[in-house]
Amino acid sequence: MISLRPPRFDELGLRRALSDRMLPLLVAAMAFLAALAMAGWFGTAALSRHWQQGAGASLTVQVPNATEPATRGDQTRLAAALGVLTGTPGVASARALSDRELSDLLKPWLGDGAARLAIPIPAVIAVRLTDRSADLEPLSRRLAEVSPGTLVEDHGIWIRRLAVLARSLQACAGLALLLVSGVAAAVIAVATRAGLSTRREAIEIVHGLGATDSYIAGRFAGRATLLAAVGAAGGAIAALPVLLALASLAAPFVGTGDVGPNISGDATAMMRDVLDALPVPLWFALPCLPVGAGLIGYATAHGAVRRWLRRLP
Repeated sequence: MISLRPPRFDELGLRRALSDRMLPLLVAAMAFLAALAMAGWFGTAALSRHWQQGAGASLTVQVPNATEPATRGDQTRLAAALGVLTGTPGVASARALSDRELSDLLKPWLGDGAARLAIPIPAVIAVRLTDRSADLEPLSRRLAEVSPGTLVEDHGIWIRRLAVLARSLQACAGLALLLVSGVAAAVIAVATRAGLSTRREAIEIVHGLGATDSYIAGRFAGRATLLAAVGAAGGAIAALPVLLALASLAAPFVGTGDVGPNISGDATAMMRDVLDALPVPLWFALPCLPVGAGLIGYATAHGAVRRWLRRLP
């Protein structure tokens, strides 16, 4: 059977019903916001994981009067505390901070005169743990026996607060993503209804000649899918420089270093810096934006056309 229908024949006037200018632009804006929301989700998860693996597995031990003799043996209080720490199961390492490191820690509050303070400063021991859930009470008691007044500062309470903050930020990012998806669906629905109203007479004629509801809805849905996917791809590409800039600012907080301009001109190194700047899951999530927008466009347009056709006489 020979079809008399010319190739790419637009009998419904879809190019006029669904313009390829306004709808892709609006979807691109929604995709841009969705990319930022996803970056917030994955970035917050990466920061939380880094902080839990870092500060969550560390302790700070303060030893007052560190150079005085310990209550047991002939060691100083600092040496005795280090001996207790290094001999405790679950402690990976224990290192006393130098005077220069202590001065650097106090400099933000006391300025350059921190090293010339007349008051005694307790020695500080940085401890790394192999088990973050270890019970610290026995360790605190043993430290107090050899060096009374020693303080053990657990970072667990701050890690728990940071975890709650991270989950709250992820919930906000997820809510923003849902809102953006809803707004995109509403935009596509409004554009589809406007296109139906514009091409009402042509649709009624084609429908009267035997075109099924599925055929008409499928044609509109295909057009909406294409425009939504193209717009979302443009929005994702437009968001990429912003995401790279934000990742560069956040890099020092996740231990990846600062991602700055590559002055050597090495193209491979520059590409590696770009790839390392963003969380790996985000690279897989960004290409999903056009796919998700296309699915939203298809479902929304198909449903809107179906409902509109049911009201035809």
